[in-house]
Amino acid sequence: MSASSTTLLALAAVRGFWAVGGSNRLVSLRNDMARSFAVVDVQLRARDPLLRQWLDALRPLLADSPQFAEAVEAAAPQMLAAADAARAHPSAARPMASLKLAEETLAQARQRLETELLARPEPTGPLGAAVLGEEIAAIDATLGFTRRQFNDASDAYNRAVRQFPTWLLAIVFRFRAAGAL
Repeated sequence: MSASSTTLLALAAVRGFWAVGGSNRLVSLRNDMARSFAVVDVQLRARDPLLRQWLDALRPLLADSPQFAEAVEAAAPQMLAAADAARAHPSAARPMASLKLAEETLAQARQRLETELLARPEPTGPLGAAVLGEEIAAIDATLGFTRRQFNDASDAYNRAVRQFPTWLLAIVFRFRAAGAL
């Protein structure tokens, strides 16, 4: 075997090992992102029944203006449907954008409901509603933390997908940029 063929063989081996290492890195980062989203998904699912219980507890107060509770009730299933789509493809940008939009819609509906409750002269409802509100606030705080963790994992993955020379592997193996929440 000549020196030039040995050099070419060594160069091909280095490129092969680099390709395997680079694709393993992308797969690992994508899996980290999926694990991070699983924690977000758990928090979203834990909040949903609490929201429903909270609305049921507040319903007597909202008898004269049910549209505020109805807006939250309409936004919650949309958020869960978007979470289902995102759970199926946690590294896809479109499902994450849909989930982000559904979360914003739910947050706006909740904000309008809370503003309406604060504007009322009577107390904000039974003690159970206050306790549920505190539990929802705690889940929202945890959700904010887990969302930041997911976004950090998504950013790390996206940087790796765009980074030279890894973006060559991303093109060949069809790694796409991920969305954030």
